[in-house]
Amino acid sequence: MSLSVADVVPFKVMVVEDDEEVARAVARRLGADHHEVEVSSDPMPIIARLGADLADWDVVILDVGLPNMSGLEVLRHFREAGSLASVIMLTGDSTANTAAACMRAGAFYYLTKPFEQFQLSSMVQSAGRYCRLRRQLVQHTAPGTDSMLIGQSAAMRKLRDALARLAEQDVPILIQGESGTGKELVARALHDRGPRRKARFVALNCGAIPESLIDSELFGHTRGAFTGATSDRPGVFVEADGGTLFLDEIGDMPLAVQARLLRVLQEGEVRPVGGSGTRAVEVRVIAATHIDLQHAVNQQQFRQDLYYRLNVVTLRVPPLRERLDDLPLLAAHFLKKHGGAQPPVISAEALEALVEYSWPGNVRELENAVLHAVALRRGQEIGPESLPPHIGGRLRGNTSAIPSPDDELAISLTEAKRRAASEFEKRYLTKVMEKAKGSVSEGARLAGLDRTNFRRLLQRHGLDPASFKS
Repeated sequence: MSLSVADVVPFKVMVVEDDEEVARAVARRLGADHHEVEVSSDPMPIIARLGADLADWDVVILDVGLPNMSGLEVLRHFREAGSLASVIMLTGDSTANTAAACMRAGAFYYLTKPFEQFQLSSMVQSAGRYCRLRRQLVQHTAPGTDSMLIGQSAAMRKLRDALARLAEQDVPILIQGESGTGKELVARALHDRGPRRKARFVALNCGAIPESLIDSELFGHTRGAFTGATSDRPGVFVEADGGTLFLDEIGDMPLAVQARLLRVLQEGEVRPVGGSGTRAVEVRVIAATHIDLQHAVNQQQFRQDLYYRLNVVTLRVPPLRERLDDLPLLAAHFLKKHGGAQPPVISAEALEALVEYSWPGNVRELENAVLHAVALRRGQEIGPESLPPHIGGRLRGNTSAIPSPDDELAISLTEAKRRAASEFEKRYLTKVMEKAKGSVSEGARLAGLDRTNFRRLLQRHGLDPASFKS
């Protein structure tokens, strides 16, 4: 058993082990995992580097039975020096007393020789993530940081590079990504770094507005144009004139409105609802969607000409599950944001629970989970019990105790309720879509939800609206 390449995040690792054969085996394995590895058989130079602030390791693998000085004594030096490195102890003694002594001394964990290679790889990943989170908590984070754009993963570096290239190019951009990934933050970053930065940035969620009002929101209306129109009102195109207009969830826009939007984009002028004249506008349009617009075009649910007009350049915002190595940085950011003057810390077990979760709600869900944990913590450390129940119970270390789905008595009441609720929700949505004959708008009306949330639920349960069309 081994970690996939996608699971491995490279860390700086120091191995302090006087058994040359063990040291070579550990270094060989960690090198294969792409970690930067140092090896030493003598702890004294390591302690000297601690005093000189030259120790920048993420993980230290430390043998308990070193010559001249015990590994526990070396660990004490690490803690007294304030090192944030996660220390994994290696021991040939499997007794509970030795394990307890290691943990009391401040070790991240311990491995008993001989150990499996996959155990070493997995432990180093956990220890490295924990070190990164602790470092982020003690480092300064600039106020106003775009939290959903935080990260050093390859996916986020690629996204930031694309933002830097595209910000100065005044072209339409389509941002694709799941809900909660930070599509609006990407649009704002493009605006703030581009030639229109001194003009307005105006955002409109197309999926959150009733179809009867979306024309007014987009193009404006005149007084008396409809019941309740007591005064003239400019639409978002006029508000954003000279700046940037961000049209979120463009895939939820009704077809009839798509035609009128296309005309505005082509002609560069808007006519308010109830008005007889037009007004010239000059805006940069950035659109975003969580659905596959090309598929929607193929299903005749989105206009092809509008798709080509909006999709000059496409940016994809990765979901959190594809960049879990950024999770400690994000979690530390949210702890600073919501944790008060002295933010709490997250325990190693709680961090593992966060990493093991799939995050269907992405970074927005992570922020809510941290808020939940901050509110319910006991003391200054957040343990798994402070996390939302559906997250806190998903520890990797408990996988051996995970029951089969058929063994209902072996799972917790919370998990049993979650599964039952999910099954009911899918059955309900299926019946609604059958009655609506595949119409998302009609299904949302029947369920009493807006189109965006309703479509999100369909996606969560793998229900394709096209399959219900008669």
